[in-house]
Amino acid sequence: MLKAVLWDNDGVLVDTEHLYYQACREVLLRYEIPLDEESFIELFLRKSEGLIALLSERGLSKKLEIAQDWRNRRYTQLLSEGVAPIEGIKETLTKLQFRVQMGIVTSSRKEHFELIHAQTELLKFFDFVLAREDYVTSKPDPEPYLQAMIRNDLMPDECIVVEDSPRGLQAANAAGLRCVVIPRGLTFGLNFEGAWIRIKRVADLIPIVESLQNSDGT
Repeated sequence: MLKAVLWDNDGVLVDTEHLYYQACREVLLRYEIPLDEESFIELFLRKSEGLIALLSERGLSKKLEIAQDWRNRRYTQLLSEGVAPIEGIKETLTKLQFRVQMGIVTSSRKEHFELIHAQTELLKFFDFVLAREDYVTSKPDPEPYLQAMIRNDLMPDECIVVEDSPRGLQAANAAGLRCVVIPRGLTFGLNFEGAWIRIKRVADLIPIVESLQNSDGT
């Protein structure tokens, strides 16, 4: 029986990934390290290595903490200027809200998450949220999704995940969860082999949920 939909946040609920890319690019320029979209996708979205890899290969690993702090402060500044919900997300959440339990499982720090949703009016649709401080190891490790299931008394076959990145897909698969992938923006052309279903629009999730519930006899 389908009981819950577990949503990623950045790139799935809200359009933030271009802002994170901008913050990363700007901090690396302080060390005269260029960062194009292709490298960002590979190192940040696929491998989750990011600043560590780029600084270390230039002998600047001791600068990592300073660089991360500057990047986080710049990202906070960019988020404070306003974040747009993904097209169709409010309508989709409205239709699903009373059909199934919904939670957010994000790699965002709580400070950034709260800033992102200060004006989106999306959190009213969700039953729970797990942010970066709520677990030890981030995606692509399965721990975020495992913790979401443990804390909400859910089994893998009772959930589906909605993701937009390979590392999110990897985390969901490693947790034994079916993953619906909605590539967009910087992740659109990536390889999502292993996804349960790939869809083009968030609204396409509605018939998937309905089908799962009907097949469960609910």
